[in-house]
Amino acid sequence: MRDVLIGIDAGTSVIKSVAFETAGRQIAAAALPNKYETLPGGGAEQDLARTWADTATTLRQLADKVPDLASRVIAIAVTGQGDGTWLIDADGEPVAKGWLWLDARAASVVEEIRARPEDRLRFEKTGSGLAACQQGSQFAFIKRNMPGMLTSAATAFHCKDWLYFRLTGERATDPSEGTFTFGDFRTRDYSDDVLDVLGVGDLRHLLPDIVDGTRQSAALSKAAADVTGLLAGTPVVLAYVDVVCTALGAGLFDRQRKPGCTIIGSTGMHMRLAETPDEVQLNDAATGYTMAMPAPGVFAQLQSNMAATLNIDWVLGLASGILASQGISRSNGEMIALVDQWIASSQPASLIYQPYVSEAGERGPFVDANARAGFVGISSRHGYADMVRAVFEGLAFAARDCYAAMGPLPKEIRLTGGAARSPALRKILGATVGAGIRTSEREEAGAAGAAMIAAVCVGQYASMDDCIAEWVTPLLGAAEPSDQKLAAIYEAMAPSYTLAHEALRPVWRSMAASRAR
Repeated sequence: MRDVLIGIDAGTSVIKSVAFETAGRQIAAAALPNKYETLPGGGAEQDLARTWADTATTLRQLADKVPDLASRVIAIAVTGQGDGTWLIDADGEPVAKGWLWLDARAASVVEEIRARPEDRLRFEKTGSGLAACQQGSQFAFIKRNMPGMLTSAATAFHCKDWLYFRLTGERATDPSEGTFTFGDFRTRDYSDDVLDVLGVGDLRHLLPDIVDGTRQSAALSKAAADVTGLLAGTPVVLAYVDVVCTALGAGLFDRQRKPGCTIIGSTGMHMRLAETPDEVQLNDAATGYTMAMPAPGVFAQLQSNMAATLNIDWVLGLASGILASQGISRSNGEMIALVDQWIASSQPASLIYQPYVSEAGERGPFVDANARAGFVGISSRHGYADMVRAVFEGLAFAARDCYAAMGPLPKEIRLTGGAARSPALRKILGATVGAGIRTSEREEAGAAGAAMIAAVCVGQYASMDDCIAEWVTPLLGAAEPSDQKLAAIYEAMAPSYTLAHEALRPVWRSMAASRAR
């Protein structure tokens, strides 16, 4: 009896394979840490062969947890980290290691292209601002500086596309990544105008076909079946990019309430739903993303701040590092357990923290590869607890900044990601944005979103709306209302947060120039 759907989510931190019942209940999951390396000059790369091997391992591990898994699987769906450039040759072998969304080497190319008047045409077609993490800007950089990489390349993938290729032998990408990078979001297809603005029209042959996973699937190849332990011929679905899948699993697709959706992971993603192309609101700064959702005519409009939990890891790492120097060992979990205590002992909005701790700078709601984190307003009375609180508030102000760039602030936010488990973060975020916060009992929203696309594809549901009614809505918790007293404090501080990052941009540029000498 076939009664299991598998969702694969190959993220930046972890690669997961998750088994679900047809009605959405999670059965089991298997995961391995993801591996990538950072390079001088802002590079961030990942080995393609290892990524596939680790993914196959998680599928075998899943089979150890689910009896008779191979014979029970209805379909497999794969999603993964977005952006980046993963090149393969005509034989399907990697040309080089995959460039990740964390890669900042194309920053100067982005500044140059964004300064041209014609970039507005590219923005209005894609609905997406240009950043160093994207394949378009990475194409332009590689073409100028590493043309040999392109000589033997036959196809350019993103992470999930590479895994789909290894599972099926098919070269394809999905409507979300295909169009926000190189296309027209209204047509869900590539645009020659966009390629020309980027200066990469001659690389059009590297772009794979765009396939919609809600309607198309391919068969698991014999080679992939031998490696994964699953049955050859099992339908495999190329899901949308991980951000879309996570938003789908977390509850963004709610036509009635139109909530915001925030993912607090390594990066911060903040989304609103647009049910038609005309509802997409493009800003004057030409930032953010417009991503096709797995339903006709529906889009997720998104602003993303580059670093979210990376800031929390950094500030907690300061304390654990000091303790370690004195021979005292504290795990990350032990440090996180102290966060609520530190926040309770500190005053709200006594400092401003700008959460631009990523080496790649910032991409939303403004693009600046030179942006760096910092505190504003420190005096001798401030201590470590104040710094911890300010970091959490900085993440919340960054979210507010992103939502404000897309229109009115939402009245409700569906929150997901590892940090969503923090009561302190939920309270601060709700007060900063002025929204009720709802979280889902769904443990693996990204893998669930991928599996939902497969469920529609194979006919388990007539539409995505029907699937959501069973997979998502019952798992949403009650809304935690915004703390009105705290909200008033943060409302007064919000203009200062924005003024601070606007004022510091020349300073960041000057510092970057000094480092380059």
